[in-house]
Amino acid sequence: MKRRHLLASAALGLSMAFSGAAALAQDKTKACFVYVGPIGDGGWTFQHHQGALDVQKAFGDKVEIQWQENVPEGADAERVLTQMALGGCDIIFTTSFGYMDPTNAVAAKFPDVKFEHATGFKREHPNVSTYNARFYEGRAVQGHIAGKMTKSNKIGYIGSFPIPEVVMGINSYYLHAKKVNPNVELSVVWAFTWFDPAKEADAAKALIDQGVDVIASHTDSTAPLAEAAKTNGAVIGFGQASDMADYKPSPRVSSIIDNWGPYYVKRVGALLDGTYAQADAWEGIKGGEVLIGEITDAVPADVKAEAEAMRDAIAAGTYHPFTGPINKQDGSPWLAEGATAPDGDLLGMNFYVEGITGDIPK
Repeated sequence: MKRRHLLASAALGLSMAFSGAAALAQDKTKACFVYVGPIGDGGWTFQHHQGALDVQKAFGDKVEIQWQENVPEGADAERVLTQMALGGCDIIFTTSFGYMDPTNAVAAKFPDVKFEHATGFKREHPNVSTYNARFYEGRAVQGHIAGKMTKSNKIGYIGSFPIPEVVMGINSYYLHAKKVNPNVELSVVWAFTWFDPAKEADAAKALIDQGVDVIASHTDSTAPLAEAAKTNGAVIGFGQASDMADYKPSPRVSSIIDNWGPYYVKRVGALLDGTYAQADAWEGIKGGEVLIGEITDAVPADVKAEAEAMRDAIAAGTYHPFTGPINKQDGSPWLAEGATAPDGDLLGMNFYVEGITGDIPK
């Protein structure tokens, strides 16, 4: 069910390489990918598959790629992973949070196969690595645009599951909208799905019915943008996980693009040249895993320039989206003036920041 992060303590050693899973050089290798949705979802899985295709382009006939779509999180995932390991996969990328336990269980049985789990934190065996992206950085840019462009002062967010990765995105989005528009109000609708276009559309309709005119989402389909497109320009939104360019120049006024290709190419390349080692990576705008899609002309020029300046400051390391003073929803202090959030706090985030109404579902 829950694809991404749950607990901060599991994030120790981010972006570090670990000894223990070194590999001998290979002339050829087989890289395999397990997907939670269809490659045509237009979002999360689509973007992971683009990364897989980048591997094929980078190495040609040195790499065979294989993938399986629509694999449920749980026992089915363990079965698919076992089949892939038995079928000659040298490295297997498992691209959803709920694959974490199946990944580690199968890795124990196949110590010579490398396993890479997206958005998880468990590395119970030396042949298991983890990787993720700092999506909250992109939410900051989107929040700035939302705060500047809302006419109703009501912005919305479609959440998938109430886990830290999603909560930190909601907080980042709201904080940056509030900075530029003190009157802004945020409504959150929980879809309790990663990919279900009907549920995602219903969530968008619920927000629009509340008077929301800017919608961000943390689900995988284009359905929220499709609903926004029915409002004759009254509602705008953002591409999620992939560019969703079919909805440019509006309602899609920008996007967060998950750029997995460079990481996949790096890891498969390391397996080929014998430099592969266990790792835990959490990159963002600076590392190129989070891209901000084109900000269209539907956004005023000054707002576009401000958003791009924020993107560039994050990339340069001169701005952190969670910089104090920031209080928790109950008014208690979280970050003092000028302090930035430790990664552990973010990866365990289970609270809204001050100003957001409503509760995080348990």
